[in-house]
Formats: sequence, structure tokens, C-alpha cells
Amino acid sequence: MSSLLEVDRLNVRFATQTGEVAAVRDVSFSIPESGTLGLVGESGSGKSATSLAIMRLLPPQARITGSISFDGQDLLPLPDNSMRQIRGSGISMIFQEPMTALNPVMRVGDQVAEAVLAHHRVSRHEARHKAVTALREVAIPDPERRALDYPHQLSGGQRQRVMIAMALVNNPRLLIADEPTTALDVTVQAQILDLVRELREKHKLAVLFISHDLGVISRIADQVAVMYAGEIVEMAAVQQIFSAASHPYTRGLISAIPTLRTDRARPLETVETRARPDRSAPLRQIAPGHWARIAP
Repeated sequence: MSSLLEVDRLNVRFATQTGEVAAVRDVSFSIPESGTLGLVGESGSGKSATSLAIMRLLPPQARITGSISFDGQDLLPLPDNSMRQIRGSGISMIFQEPMTALNPVMRVGDQVAEAVLAHHRVSRHEARHKAVTALREVAIPDPERRALDYPHQLSGGQRQRVMIAMALVNNPRLLIADEPTTALDVTVQAQILDLVRELREKHKLAVLFISHDLGVISRIADQVAVMYAGEIVEMAAVQQIFSAASHPYTRGLISAIPTLRTDRARPLETVETRARPDRSAPLRQIAPGHWARIAP
């Protein structure tokens, strides 16, 4: 299966008053057509910096090296105008907090319609019609009326659905979802995951799903890449990660997931109680389709 997105030895460094800080170090992965990669790790591991580098949305003080190839085209040397055409149509992104991602003084229907007008020469009436259709597709109730609402008039789950509608209204081929369920309760979280899964199958989307929650990743991803301190320390199919994790950090993340066990004497484990990864070890193949950074 051909790769739609290929990231090769991606490095992201930020200039500070005391020198450069490395946020992403030699990250490489690929996502095939219609495939889903789960990028998992704790806060500060470099997940969001990786996604923003792909979208070319990092601030000017960020220095990006390596290669990011989308449908055979390297995105890093593209001029801004060309990247704006890809962003929102070829690649779309759902951001982590919809209340801050949405414009609080614009009706949500107009915000979705604005995404249409940015990429298509259509009338405002047609753009609004497409916006209502997109809101209906993401199961917003009474989308004609809800399109006239402002973000503060919607629940957290509805705002996230608006973000998904905005991301998919131009039929992109790759969807980047940056922790889209973090601020939601468990019931709404499950609904959003089901919606993303249904839309992925309907539109044949490739998905990069970012989360700190391995439980969420297990429900949505085909492949999993585990990040720590800006590096990928283990990468394999989701079943292999949960049944035969090789890296101490991955095993620590899995052990830290709360369970419904009745043994109250068992303390909730934290990653800090586990062995930290040896960052000097190379990422090597330890089984077919399974890579980990394990010291020899």
C-alpha cells in the first residue's frame, strides 16, 4: 500500500535566549492511504510540535529540518501560497480545544462556510449550504438552526463536531486530530471517536490521531508510534503494542492506565516508577513491523 504521508528524520528546534531547544528529534513514520497512525506520549513529548510541523503552522523561531512528503510532494520547501492551498483541502486538522480554535464572535455556520470559500469559487449561499450539509454529516441536531449559533451556545461535544465539520468540508485526504477528545467527558469522548471512525471509513481518510491516552488510541488506530522527549521510542501495530510492548516507557504507559479491578491494595502506577528510555539506543526492528529503541 502506497504512503500518503511520509515523515523522514524530522527535527524541530526552537530558538531561545539560552540557545536552541530540540522539541522533535529524528522522527520518521508513514501513513498509507486510508490508514490511521496513533501518535501517543505524555505532555511535552513532541506530539503537537510534530503535527504543527506537518501543517507548517509553527512560529517563525522554529527551525524545521528533514522531509515531510504528502502525496509525493515535499511540504517543507513549498512557498506559503502553495501550502495554504494544501492546508484545509489536502490536509486538515482538528485542534485540541474547540472553544479557543473557533472564533467566538462568528456564527459556527459562517466559520464552516469560510473554509469552503477559502478553497472554492462558490457563492456565499452555496458555501452556507455546504456548511449546513457538513454539520448534518457530523450529527449536529437541527443543523440549519445550529448554524446560526455562536460557539458559546454549543456544548463541548457540539463544538468539537463543528471543528470536525470544518476540517472535512473540503474533502481532505489526510486528517490530523490533535487530542480532539481531551476536554470531553467519557460518554461524549466515545461519540466523537465513533464519529471519526465512521467518517474515516466513509471518506477513505488517512488519519494521524494524537493522544496521551492509550485507551483512546486502541479504539481508533491501526499503527501506534510512542513518543518520549521528542523521539519515537517504539512503533508497531496496535495489537502488538498492547500484547507485546518492548520498550520500558511503553510498558509504563500501559501500566498507568486505570482499570476496574477490585484490588484496592494495588496502587495506581505512574510512568515515573518505570525505567526511562535509553535515548542513546537506536530505533531498530525487533520483529516484523515492530520497532523499538532498546539498548543492546
